[in-house]
Amino acid sequence: MERIVLGLTESVLINGQEYRAKIDTGARGNSICKTIVDKLSLPYTKKKIWVKSSNGKQLRQVVRAGITLQKKSFYTSFNVTDRSHLKFPILIGVQTLKKGFLVDPSLNEINY
Repeated sequence: MERIVLGLTESVLINGQEYRAKIDTGARGNSICKTIVDKLSLPYTKKKIWVKSSNGKQLRQVVRAGITLQKKSFYTSFNVTDRSHLKFPILIGVQTLKKGFLVDPSLNEINY
């Protein structure tokens, strides 16, 4: 299988809307801001998961959404949280990267 190479940030299409996402090889799952979930009316699943973050441990709801990342389209799960104070409203973790992606930090840079 040929791998798609990503940088540290990428554009992600969800329901035809484009968002910037942080690619995080240190994160197990994906995370999405609640404002995007509300704006796109993404349906919540019955599943809730515990997420350990810098804020401690939180129980978060989960949504599934069809996304396009570098012309590859697929469905994936996101835990939902308030990311409005963060630079990137979407975080892509290892759960998605295992679907045929590699990360090359030299492709783009994050200006913090």
